[in-house]
Amino acid sequence: MAGVKSDGRTTRWDQHRAERRAELVAAAVRAIDTLGTEASVADIAAEAGVSKPVLYRYFSDKDELHAAVGSWAADLLLQRIVEAVTAPAAARDRVTAGVAAYVDTLAEHPAAFLLLTAPRTGGGDPLADGRTRIAAKFTRILGEVLRDLGGDAGAAEPWAHSLVGMGDAVGRWWLERRTLSRGAAVRYLADLIWHGLAGALAEHGVDLTAFGDDSVVVHLLPREEDTP
Repeated sequence: MAGVKSDGRTTRWDQHRAERRAELVAAAVRAIDTLGTEASVADIAAEAGVSKPVLYRYFSDKDELHAAVGSWAADLLLQRIVEAVTAPAAARDRVTAGVAAYVDTLAEHPAAFLLLTAPRTGGGDPLADGRTRIAAKFTRILGEVLRDLGGDAGAAEPWAHSLVGMGDAVGRWWLERRTLSRGAAVRYLADLIWHGLAGALAEHGVDLTAFGDDSVVVHLLPREEDTP
């Protein structure tokens, strides 16, 4: 019986720790949004209403904290993009909606995404795990679409990683330069993705425009294990 009680205490502690980490990550995002990419650990602790030593009880160093922010960003992007591309609409409209969801999320938290995508001379890539998860989700969606249309599902994974890399590069460029309006950035990126996918499929005799409003099926919606 003692073991059962110990397990219960451990579970409660793990849940408390996860919730507390989420609160601290939210504070980190607020501090970065307000102060920019140079927001320090002290700034983040102040935003969270705790001391730096308390913050370091939950994150071993600044890199781990940034990695947690990267995981938050990937979850947010996945949720919004998947909702957009799986909503009932013509195929091209879904592509545009997905790009719009991506650009709008970057615009909502520009400093956070600039920080996460900045070149680093030391430490890990805070978005590495997030990029992998996003690419895996895109692979599943594209694979299902390709199978439904009679295409080569083997293309799904390289195409998915290409989309992630392209979005990463274009998103950072747009946030840094802002030489295009939000609408123009969405339109140009959506045009490139649409024509790339449609053209590649057409080479194999598959018409992507056939995947229209009535082609939304349950297996394209996020499964429970895919939900961020």
